[in-house]
Amino acid sequence: MTTVNENTEAQDEKSQMSRPSDSKSLITITSASQLLKTELTTEKLMAERQKSDTVPSCIWSDEYNDEILETIDNDVPKKETPIERPSWANKIEYLLAQVGFSVGLSTIWRFPYLCFHNGGGSFLIIYILMLFLVGVPLLFLEMAAGQRMRQGSIGVWKVISPWIGGVGYTSFMMCCIVSLYYSVLMAWSLFYLVQSFQYPLPWALCPLLRNSSDFDPECERTTSTTYFWYRHVLKATDEIEMGGLPVTHLSISLFATWLIICISMIKGPKFTGKMLYVSVILPYFIIFCLLIRSLMLEGAYFGLKNLLAAKVPALYSVEVWRRTGNQIFLSMGPGFGSFTAISSYIPQSNNCVMDAFVVAFLNLTASLTATLFVFAIMGHLATENHEKCYLRNAKTVQYLIASKMLPPEAQLPDSLYHDPSSIYSQWFKSLPEQIKDVVLPYLSNCNLTYQLKEVMEGPGVAIVAFTDIISVFSGSTFWSIIIFMMLANLGLSTMIGIMHGIIIPLQDTFSSLRKNIILLTVGICVSLFLGSLIFVRPSGSYYVNLLDDYWASLPLFLTVILENIAIAWIYGARRFLADLIIMLGRPISPIYRWLWCFLSPFVLLVLFLSALIHLSLKSITYLAWNSSISNEVIQTYPSWAKVVLIILITITILPIPAYFLYTLIDVNFSVSVIRSRTTVIFKPEAKGNPLRPHPQLQLRQSQNS
Repeated sequence: MTTVNENTEAQDEKSQMSRPSDSKSLITITSASQLLKTELTTEKLMAERQKSDTVPSCIWSDEYNDEILETIDNDVPKKETPIERPSWANKIEYLLAQVGFSVGLSTIWRFPYLCFHNGGGSFLIIYILMLFLVGVPLLFLEMAAGQRMRQGSIGVWKVISPWIGGVGYTSFMMCCIVSLYYSVLMAWSLFYLVQSFQYPLPWALCPLLRNSSDFDPECERTTSTTYFWYRHVLKATDEIEMGGLPVTHLSISLFATWLIICISMIKGPKFTGKMLYVSVILPYFIIFCLLIRSLMLEGAYFGLKNLLAAKVPALYSVEVWRRTGNQIFLSMGPGFGSFTAISSYIPQSNNCVMDAFVVAFLNLTASLTATLFVFAIMGHLATENHEKCYLRNAKTVQYLIASKMLPPEAQLPDSLYHDPSSIYSQWFKSLPEQIKDVVLPYLSNCNLTYQLKEVMEGPGVAIVAFTDIISVFSGSTFWSIIIFMMLANLGLSTMIGIMHGIIIPLQDTFSSLRKNIILLTVGICVSLFLGSLIFVRPSGSYYVNLLDDYWASLPLFLTVILENIAIAWIYGARRFLADLIIMLGRPISPIYRWLWCFLSPFVLLVLFLSALIHLSLKSITYLAWNSSISNEVIQTYPSWAKVVLIILITITILPIPAYFLYTLIDVNFSVSVIRSRTTVIFKPEAKGNPLRPHPQLQLRQSQNS
């Protein structure tokens, strides 16, 4: 490409040539004329772009917000042609969709466990700090991107930067894979809900042997709730290598789960919003009622006191910070593209800054409420076990006295059964040191703190822990229905968010699918249902653990890192904030630029590297059922499971480099940029040159005629 003045000189020279070359001269003049029009158009576009994109450095301060707001009428057209797109019926339904996706099953059953094992109050301090300094800004980023671009995850990141357009495809694939095993979690809850409509509850007692009045010995060696889970619900194998066909009752429950999801999604956001009033609000009401009921139990205060006791060393533990970060991102769900997809159905003027805080606050409220409830219940169970332990020790002492291993002076008072805690302690302190030394090896540790630790380290599966909790309440059938209705609704609202992250990007990428929304939804749900059947086989729960514990974190952190970099450093955090100020019509704190550019990338990179190191150096294990001893045992995943894990991680993140290469190869055109009478020529190198794959930038100074 040459400048206009150079073309003009070439035309003068060619006009002096012979007649046979007139046609060639005419072509040259025409090309120059077209080039001139192109350059004038480019100058106009660049001027407009510089006007809208060039943001002065004072955006770092709040004063610039007012200047942007004053120029909205000049910079933004009064009317824009709206894209035909469904929308939420009102703001409440939109917020319910965001909160429903954010507050899932892990919020209820993983948060209390992590809180207990990672410093109690210290864990809460770290969680709240990271939530509002890292979680909220990234949540705001995804919501704003979807609201600004009015597209799902695939389209949004192509617009922001084509070079990382593969991030949207990775988010889409993550939603697909997560939906496969997350629907199984919902199916488990749905099965327990159906089983709750009977008295006594089927997991309350051990089953009898056939043609016998004796209980099943495998059940007698463990608890009835654990036996019911592994042997009746899962029909679990002892190892992951042992396969089998899908369990019939779980397959039916899984089919019902996908049928509910399909019906919820088939009518679009306006119908989905009506269902969310129940599936989101009901769990909050139930968990609040459970909290009030649990606070009335004996020992609840002790459990809450241990929750609020902060362990200072946990504040300096890298492992605690890593686990806290994992919980924030796996619980809230940034990076899956669902926040972006849901936000694309809301008007651009919506205040997404406040929405991010509302979603984060409600997520935190649900987590804390569930934690208070669980700790109150565990405090009650620990108190009960504490007293039972004293009574067992009393029987041991009586046996030792009867065996003449202890003198009669060591006899416990008869009033022990009225107040075991205080009377047992007084009796033990009154014993002579010589008798203490003899009796101590035969006694169990009845310390209340020790008993709480034993209770919190009870069943390795959360759903079994909930069945144990139900036994605490009188009217267990009623409370079982309530609790599993809560868990089923939490799973449904999260699955609706995941499905938005699948369906909306497909509709945006292939506009023809909007005309066949029913066929599209049914086709996706049927396909995912068939894929989910692998997780309801006898060894299926071990595959669920493999994906949930080891697969999800790496692709998720990588996706969020690239999203953050795309906004903060490629598109430009300053430019993005300026767009949002114009779009929302209100000032936005410049602190978000600092968080997006520096704090968030640093924290995300540390979390990604720690997850990678953790996965590389430590063996991956799962909790399996050993039928010979009727107990849960920790087993190491076989080598082929590690290969499957690596393949899944690779497939999930593969669209990112693949789309980068596609964009690099697809750049086969020249772009002219004229600044100060200088022509900038953007010429990609030939595809066959592997040594220089990057575009070559050439500058030619315009010449005066």
